[in-house]
Amino acid sequence: MKKRKWLLIALVGLVILYTLTVVIVPNILDGQKNTTQQLPPYAVSDKALAVYNSLDFIADLHCDALLWSRDLTINNSIGHVDFPRMQEANMALQAFTIVTKSPVGQNFSNNTAEAFDNITLLNFLQGRPLSNWFSLFERAAYQSRRLQKFANDYNDEFIVVKNADDLNRLITLRKQNKRVTGGFLGLEGAHCLEGKIENLDKLYQEGVRMVGPTHFFDNELGGSAHGMTKGGLSEFGRDVIQRMDELHMFIDLAHASPALIDDVLEQTKNPVLVSHTGVRGTLDNSRNLSDVHIQKIAANGGLIGVAFFKGAVTAPLTKGIVDAMKYIKAIAGVECIALGSDYDGTISAPFDVTGLPLLVEELLNQGFQESEIRLIMGENVKRFMLKNLK
Repeated sequence: MKKRKWLLIALVGLVILYTLTVVIVPNILDGQKNTTQQLPPYAVSDKALAVYNSLDFIADLHCDALLWSRDLTINNSIGHVDFPRMQEANMALQAFTIVTKSPVGQNFSNNTAEAFDNITLLNFLQGRPLSNWFSLFERAAYQSRRLQKFANDYNDEFIVVKNADDLNRLITLRKQNKRVTGGFLGLEGAHCLEGKIENLDKLYQEGVRMVGPTHFFDNELGGSAHGMTKGGLSEFGRDVIQRMDELHMFIDLAHASPALIDDVLEQTKNPVLVSHTGVRGTLDNSRNLSDVHIQKIAANGGLIGVAFFKGAVTAPLTKGIVDAMKYIKAIAGVECIALGSDYDGTISAPFDVTGLPLLVEELLNQGFQESEIRLIMGENVKRFMLKNLK
Protein backbone atom coordinates (compact mmCIF):
# COMPACT_ATOMS: atom_id res chain seq x y z
CA MET A 1 0.00 0.00 0.00
CA LYS A 2 2.84 2.39 0.89
CA LYS A 3 4.58 1.59 -2.39
CA ARG A 4 1.45 2.47 -4.39
CA LYS A 5 1.07 5.67 -2.39
CA TRP A 6 4.63 6.75 -3.15
CA LEU A 7 4.21 5.87 -6.82
CA LEU A 8 1.10 8.05 -6.93
CA ILE A 9 2.94 10.91 -5.24
CA ALA A 10 5.83 10.55 -7.69
CA LEU A 11 3.42 10.54 -10.64
CA VAL A 12 1.65 13.67 -9.38
CA GLY A 13 5.03 15.31 -8.86
CA LEU A 14 6.08 14.52 -12.42
CA VAL A 15 2.82 15.91 -13.79
CA ILE A 16 3.29 19.14 -11.80
CA LEU A 17 6.94 19.42 -12.92
CA TYR A 18 6.01 18.85 -16.58
CA THR A 19 3.16 21.38 -16.35
CA LEU A 20 5.49 23.99 -14.90
CA THR A 21 8.01 23.21 -17.63
CA VAL A 22 5.39 23.71 -20.36
CA VAL A 23 4.26 27.00 -18.81
CA ILE A 24 7.70 28.48 -18.16
CA VAL A 25 10.41 27.02 -20.43
CA PRO A 26 9.00 27.70 -23.95
CA ASN A 27 8.79 31.47 -23.35
CA ILE A 28 12.33 31.49 -21.97
CA LEU A 29 13.62 29.66 -25.06
CA ASP A 30 11.62 31.93 -27.37
CA GLY A 31 13.07 35.02 -25.70
CA GLN A 32 16.61 33.66 -25.86
CA LYS A 33 16.47 32.42 -29.46
CA ASN A 34 14.54 35.24 -31.16
CA THR A 35 16.25 38.47 -30.19
CA THR A 36 16.51 41.99 -31.58
CA GLN A 37 19.66 44.08 -31.65
CA GLN A 38 17.68 47.29 -31.25
CA LEU A 39 14.51 47.41 -29.17
CA PRO A 40 11.41 49.49 -29.94
CA PRO A 41 10.36 52.23 -30.13
CA TYR A 42 12.32 53.00 -33.30
CA ALA A 43 13.25 56.51 -34.43
CA VAL A 44 13.68 57.42 -38.10
CA SER A 45 13.85 60.63 -40.11
CA ASP A 46 10.67 62.46 -41.10
CA LYS A 47 11.32 61.64 -44.74
CA ALA A 48 11.75 57.89 -44.11
CA LEU A 49 8.63 57.82 -41.97
CA ALA A 50 6.63 59.67 -44.62
CA VAL A 51 7.73 57.19 -47.29
CA TYR A 52 6.98 54.25 -45.01
CA ASN A 53 3.53 55.56 -44.10
CA SER A 54 2.73 55.99 -47.78
CA LEU A 55 3.39 52.31 -48.56
CA ASP A 56 0.22 50.54 -49.63
CA PHE A 57 1.34 46.90 -49.40
CA ILE A 58 4.14 45.68 -47.09
CA ALA A 59 4.96 41.97 -47.26
CA ASP A 60 7.56 39.56 -45.93
CA LEU A 61 8.28 36.06 -47.26
CA HIS A 62 9.53 34.23 -44.16
CA CYS A 63 8.62 34.02 -40.47
CA ASP A 64 8.74 30.98 -38.14
CA ALA A 65 6.45 32.33 -35.40
CA LEU A 66 4.18 29.25 -35.53
CA LEU A 67 7.04 27.14 -34.17
CA TRP A 68 6.74 28.83 -30.78
CA SER A 69 4.07 28.79 -28.07
CA ARG A 70 3.49 32.53 -28.36
CA ASP A 71 -0.12 33.68 -28.78
CA LEU A 72 -0.02 35.64 -32.04
CA THR A 73 -3.26 37.48 -31.27
CA ILE A 74 -1.65 39.54 -28.49
CA ASN A 75 1.22 42.02 -28.44
CA ASN A 76 4.18 40.05 -27.08
CA SER A 77 7.32 41.38 -25.43
CA ILE A 78 9.38 38.54 -26.96
CA GLY A 79 10.01 37.44 -30.53
CA HIS A 80 9.64 39.43 -33.72
CA VAL A 81 6.09 39.02 -35.06
CA ASP A 82 2.51 38.85 -33.87
CA PHE A 83 -0.75 40.22 -35.28
CA PRO A 84 -0.86 43.46 -33.22
CA ARG A 85 2.73 44.30 -34.17
CA MET A 86 1.95 43.53 -37.82
CA GLN A 87 -0.90 46.03 -37.59
CA GLU A 88 1.33 48.59 -35.93
CA ALA A 89 3.81 48.11 -38.80
CA ASN A 90 1.00 48.45 -41.38
CA MET A 91 2.02 45.04 -42.76
CA ALA A 92 -0.35 43.61 -45.35
CA LEU A 93 0.98 40.07 -45.72
CA GLN A 94 3.35 37.77 -43.83
CA ALA A 95 4.44 34.29 -44.90
CA PHE A 96 4.21 31.97 -41.87
CA THR A 97 6.63 29.14 -42.51
CA ILE A 98 6.51 25.75 -40.80
CA VAL A 99 9.63 24.17 -39.29
CA THR A 100 9.28 20.46 -38.45
CA LYS A 101 12.88 19.28 -37.96
CA SER A 102 16.21 20.88 -37.07
CA PRO A 103 19.40 18.90 -36.38
CA VAL A 104 21.52 19.49 -33.29
CA GLY A 105 24.71 21.30 -34.30
CA GLN A 106 22.97 22.91 -37.26
CA ASN A 107 25.46 24.69 -39.53
CA PHE A 108 25.80 26.02 -43.08
CA SER A 109 28.12 23.27 -44.34
CA ASN A 110 27.38 19.64 -43.38
CA ASN A 111 24.28 18.35 -41.58
CA THR A 112 22.75 14.91 -41.46
CA ALA A 113 19.12 13.93 -41.00
CA GLU A 114 20.25 11.31 -38.46
CA ALA A 115 21.35 13.95 -35.93
CA PHE A 116 19.19 14.47 -32.84
CA ASP A 117 16.22 16.67 -33.70
CA ASN A 118 15.77 19.94 -31.79
CA ILE A 119 12.10 20.26 -32.79
CA THR A 120 11.14 16.94 -31.17
CA LEU A 121 12.46 18.27 -27.86
CA LEU A 122 10.74 21.63 -28.41
CA ASN A 123 7.37 19.93 -29.03
CA PHE A 124 7.82 17.98 -25.79
CA LEU A 125 8.71 21.11 -23.81
CA GLN A 126 5.74 22.98 -25.30
CA GLY A 127 3.27 20.28 -24.35
CA ARG A 128 2.11 19.85 -27.91
CA PRO A 129 0.01 16.76 -28.80
CA LEU A 130 1.70 13.35 -28.63
CA SER A 131 1.20 12.97 -32.39
CA ASN A 132 3.60 15.90 -32.89
CA TRP A 133 6.33 14.15 -30.94
CA PHE A 134 6.60 11.31 -33.43
CA SER A 135 5.33 12.61 -36.81
CA LEU A 136 6.81 15.40 -38.93
CA PHE A 137 3.63 15.50 -40.98
CA GLU A 138 1.47 16.00 -37.89
CA ARG A 139 3.74 18.87 -36.79
CA ALA A 140 3.13 20.59 -40.13
CA ALA A 141 -0.63 20.04 -39.99
CA TYR A 142 -0.76 21.26 -36.38
CA GLN A 143 1.07 24.51 -37.15
CA SER A 144 -1.18 25.10 -40.17
CA ARG A 145 -4.25 24.78 -37.98
CA ARG A 146 -2.76 27.10 -35.37
CA LEU A 147 -2.63 29.95 -37.88
CA GLN A 148 -6.25 29.37 -38.83
CA LYS A 149 -7.25 29.31 -35.15
CA PHE A 150 -5.43 32.57 -34.47
CA ALA A 151 -7.20 34.09 -37.49
CA ASN A 152 -10.58 32.89 -36.22
CA ASP A 153 -9.86 34.51 -32.86
CA TYR A 154 -8.88 37.89 -34.32
CA ASN A 155 -12.18 39.64 -35.05
CA ASP A 156 -12.03 39.39 -38.85
CA GLU A 157 -8.84 41.47 -38.95
CA PHE A 158 -6.57 38.61 -40.08
CA ILE A 159 -7.07 36.64 -43.30
CA VAL A 160 -5.35 33.35 -44.11
CA VAL A 161 -4.63 33.71 -47.82
CA LYS A 162 -5.16 30.44 -49.70
CA ASN A 163 -6.22 31.62 -53.17
CA ALA A 164 -6.54 34.65 -55.42
CA ASP A 165 -9.98 35.48 -54.04
CA ASP A 166 -8.57 35.65 -50.49
CA LEU A 167 -5.77 37.94 -51.65
CA ASN A 168 -8.13 40.24 -53.53
CA ARG A 169 -10.42 40.36 -50.49
CA LEU A 170 -7.44 41.32 -48.31
CA ILE A 171 -6.46 44.10 -50.72
CA THR A 172 -10.04 45.40 -50.89
CA LEU A 173 -10.60 45.32 -47.13
CA ARG A 174 -7.34 47.16 -46.46
CA LYS A 175 -8.61 50.08 -48.54
CA GLN A 176 -11.38 50.46 -45.96
CA ASN A 177 -9.46 49.39 -42.84
CA LYS A 178 -5.66 49.37 -42.67
CA ARG A 179 -5.81 47.16 -39.58
CA VAL A 180 -6.80 44.18 -41.72
CA THR A 181 -3.72 42.05 -42.30
CA GLY A 182 -3.03 38.56 -43.60
CA GLY A 183 -0.70 35.63 -43.92
CA PHE A 184 -0.06 32.54 -45.96
CA LEU A 185 1.52 29.22 -45.06
CA GLY A 186 4.79 27.71 -46.24
CA LEU A 187 6.85 24.61 -45.44
CA GLU A 188 10.52 24.88 -44.57
CA GLY A 189 11.62 21.51 -45.91
CA ALA A 190 9.41 18.82 -47.45
CA HIS A 191 10.78 16.04 -45.23
CA CYS A 192 7.46 16.42 -43.40
CA LEU A 193 5.80 14.69 -46.38
CA GLU A 194 7.46 11.56 -44.95
CA GLY A 195 8.08 10.26 -48.47
CA LYS A 196 4.37 10.24 -49.39
CA ILE A 197 3.24 12.53 -52.18
CA GLU A 198 -0.36 12.29 -50.99
CA ASN A 199 0.75 14.23 -47.90
CA LEU A 200 1.43 17.22 -50.18
CA ASP A 201 -2.25 17.27 -51.13
CA LYS A 202 -3.26 16.94 -47.47
CA LEU A 203 -1.12 19.93 -46.50
CA TYR A 204 -2.50 21.86 -49.45
CA GLN A 205 -5.95 21.24 -47.96
CA GLU A 206 -4.61 22.60 -44.65
CA GLY A 207 -3.74 25.83 -46.46
CA VAL A 208 -0.03 25.41 -47.31
CA ARG A 209 0.83 27.31 -50.51
CA MET A 210 4.66 27.46 -50.48
CA VAL A 211 7.10 24.57 -50.08
CA GLY A 212 10.86 24.49 -49.76
CA PRO A 213 12.04 21.05 -50.93
CA THR A 214 14.88 20.95 -48.38
CA HIS A 215 15.91 22.63 -45.14
CA PHE A 216 19.24 22.02 -43.34
CA PHE A 217 19.76 18.39 -44.41
CA ASP A 218 19.23 16.14 -47.42
CA ASN A 219 15.86 14.40 -47.59
CA GLU A 220 13.75 12.22 -49.87
CA LEU A 221 13.39 15.05 -52.40
CA GLY A 222 17.07 15.82 -52.85
CA GLY A 223 20.08 17.77 -51.63
CA SER A 224 20.28 20.66 -49.20
CA ALA A 225 22.83 23.46 -49.49
CA HIS A 226 23.85 22.38 -45.99
CA GLY A 227 23.56 18.60 -46.42
CA MET A 228 26.12 15.88 -46.98
CA THR A 229 25.63 15.21 -50.71
CA LYS A 230 24.73 18.63 -52.20
CA GLY A 231 22.80 16.60 -54.79
CA GLY A 232 19.95 17.52 -57.11
CA LEU A 233 16.34 16.35 -57.23
CA SER A 234 15.53 12.70 -56.65
CA GLU A 235 12.79 10.98 -58.63
CA PHE A 236 10.45 11.55 -55.70
CA GLY A 237 11.53 15.18 -55.67
CA ARG A 238 10.65 15.52 -59.36
CA ASP A 239 7.23 14.03 -58.67
CA VAL A 240 6.66 16.51 -55.85
CA ILE A 241 7.69 19.48 -58.03
CA GLN A 242 5.34 18.29 -60.76
CA ARG A 243 2.46 18.03 -58.29
CA MET A 244 3.28 21.45 -56.84
CA ASP A 245 3.08 22.91 -60.33
CA GLU A 246 -0.30 21.25 -60.85
CA LEU A 247 -1.55 22.75 -57.56
CA HIS A 248 0.06 26.14 -58.31
CA MET A 249 2.04 25.99 -55.08
CA PHE A 250 5.10 28.23 -54.82
CA ILE A 251 8.46 26.47 -54.94
CA ASP A 252 10.81 27.98 -52.34
CA LEU A 253 14.49 27.42 -53.14
CA ALA A 254 15.87 28.70 -49.83
CA HIS A 255 18.28 26.08 -48.43
CA ALA A 256 18.35 24.16 -51.75
CA SER A 257 21.69 22.93 -53.07
CA PRO A 258 22.92 24.58 -56.29
CA ALA A 259 22.28 21.30 -58.14
CA LEU A 260 18.72 21.14 -56.82
CA ILE A 261 18.11 24.78 -57.84
CA ASP A 262 19.27 23.93 -61.37
CA ASP A 263 17.03 20.85 -61.51
CA VAL A 264 13.96 22.76 -60.34
CA LEU A 265 14.51 25.64 -62.76
CA GLU A 266 14.90 23.13 -65.59
CA GLN A 267 11.72 21.26 -64.68
CA THR A 268 9.18 23.85 -63.57
CA LYS A 269 7.29 26.13 -65.91
CA ASN A 270 6.22 28.43 -63.06
CA PRO A 271 8.06 31.31 -61.38
CA VAL A 272 9.90 30.26 -58.21
CA LEU A 273 10.99 32.20 -55.16
CA VAL A 274 13.68 32.15 -52.49
CA SER A 275 11.94 33.11 -49.27
CA HIS A 276 15.00 34.10 -47.20
CA THR A 277 18.57 34.31 -48.40
CA GLY A 278 21.67 36.41 -48.91
CA VAL A 279 23.87 36.75 -51.96
CA ARG A 280 27.41 35.58 -52.49
CA GLY A 281 28.28 38.93 -54.03
CA THR A 282 28.20 40.51 -50.56
CA LEU A 283 28.79 37.44 -48.36
CA ASP A 284 30.24 34.33 -49.97
CA ASN A 285 29.03 31.12 -48.32
CA SER A 286 27.00 28.03 -49.13
CA ARG A 287 23.86 29.62 -47.64
CA ASN A 288 23.71 32.40 -50.23
CA LEU A 289 22.78 32.67 -53.92
CA SER A 290 25.33 32.86 -56.71
CA ASP A 291 25.11 35.53 -59.40
CA VAL A 292 24.03 32.91 -61.93
CA HIS A 293 21.12 31.75 -59.78
CA ILE A 294 20.06 35.31 -58.98
CA GLN A 295 19.85 36.05 -62.68
CA LYS A 296 18.08 32.79 -63.53
CA ILE A 297 15.46 33.30 -60.81
CA ALA A 298 14.87 36.88 -61.93
CA ALA A 299 14.56 35.76 -65.56
CA ASN A 300 12.10 33.10 -64.42
CA GLY A 301 9.86 35.84 -63.02
CA GLY A 302 10.70 34.84 -59.46
CA LEU A 303 11.36 36.61 -56.19
CA ILE A 304 14.39 36.77 -53.90
CA GLY A 305 13.61 37.54 -50.26
CA VAL A 306 16.65 39.06 -48.55
CA ALA A 307 17.08 37.76 -45.00
CA PHE A 308 17.82 39.83 -41.89
CA PHE A 309 20.41 37.71 -40.05
CA LYS A 310 24.16 37.36 -39.72
CA GLY A 311 25.35 34.71 -42.17
CA ALA A 312 22.94 35.85 -44.87
CA VAL A 313 24.04 39.50 -44.83
CA THR A 314 26.98 41.44 -43.48
CA ALA A 315 27.09 43.55 -40.33
CA PRO A 316 25.77 46.01 -39.40
CA LEU A 317 22.68 44.09 -40.42
CA THR A 318 20.41 46.90 -41.62
CA LYS A 319 23.15 48.16 -43.95
CA GLY A 320 23.98 44.57 -44.91
CA ILE A 321 20.37 43.86 -45.92
CA VAL A 322 20.35 46.87 -48.24
CA ASP A 323 23.84 46.07 -49.54
CA ALA A 324 22.50 42.68 -50.67
CA MET A 325 19.44 44.32 -52.26
CA LYS A 326 21.67 46.82 -54.04
CA TYR A 327 23.80 43.97 -55.40
CA ILE A 328 20.75 42.11 -56.71
CA LYS A 329 19.45 45.29 -58.33
CA ALA A 330 22.77 45.80 -60.12
CA ILE A 331 22.79 42.35 -61.76
CA ALA A 332 19.10 41.43 -62.05
CA GLY A 333 16.93 44.51 -61.48
CA VAL A 334 14.72 45.60 -58.61
CA GLU A 335 11.58 43.72 -59.68
CA CYS A 336 12.78 40.44 -58.13
CA ILE A 337 13.69 41.82 -54.68
CA ALA A 338 11.53 41.21 -51.60
CA LEU A 339 11.76 41.06 -47.81
CA GLY A 340 12.66 37.63 -46.43
CA SER A 341 13.36 38.39 -42.80
CA ASP A 342 13.43 34.91 -41.21
CA TYR A 343 11.76 36.50 -38.20
CA ASP A 344 11.35 34.12 -35.24
CA GLY A 345 13.68 31.64 -36.93
CA THR A 346 16.11 31.56 -33.98
CA ILE A 347 17.90 34.65 -35.24
CA SER A 348 19.11 37.93 -33.83
CA ALA A 349 17.33 40.46 -36.06
CA PRO A 350 18.27 44.15 -36.26
CA PHE A 351 14.67 45.07 -35.31
CA ASP A 352 11.27 43.45 -34.94
CA VAL A 353 8.48 43.93 -37.48
CA THR A 354 7.64 47.38 -36.11
CA GLY A 355 11.18 48.50 -36.99
CA LEU A 356 10.76 48.16 -40.75
CA PRO A 357 10.87 51.97 -41.18
CA LEU A 358 14.58 51.66 -40.34
CA LEU A 359 14.99 49.59 -43.49
CA VAL A 360 13.26 52.26 -45.56
CA GLU A 361 15.65 54.84 -44.12
CA GLU A 362 18.66 52.73 -45.14
CA LEU A 363 17.22 52.18 -48.63
CA LEU A 364 16.92 55.96 -49.01
CA ASN A 365 20.45 56.45 -47.66
CA GLN A 366 21.82 54.05 -50.27
CA GLY A 367 20.11 55.84 -53.14
CA PHE A 368 16.98 53.77 -53.81
CA GLN A 369 14.10 55.71 -55.35
CA GLU A 370 10.70 55.77 -53.68
CA SER A 371 9.22 53.74 -56.56
CA GLU A 372 11.88 51.06 -56.02
CA ILE A 373 11.27 51.03 -52.26
CA ARG A 374 7.56 50.37 -52.87
CA LEU A 375 8.43 47.35 -55.00
CA ILE A 376 10.91 45.94 -52.48
CA MET A 377 8.72 46.49 -49.42
CA GLY A 378 5.80 44.54 -50.87
CA GLU A 379 4.54 45.47 -54.30
CA ASN A 380 6.75 42.80 -55.92
CA VAL A 381 5.19 40.17 -53.64
CA LYS A 382 1.67 41.43 -54.38
CA ARG A 383 2.29 41.31 -58.13
CA PHE A 384 3.84 37.83 -57.91
CA MET A 385 0.96 36.42 -55.87
CA LEU A 386 -1.78 38.04 -57.96
CA LYS A 387 -0.23 36.46 -61.04
CA ASN A 388 0.59 33.02 -59.66
CA LEU A 389 -1.84 32.26 -56.81
CA LYS A 390 -4.88 30.34 -58.06
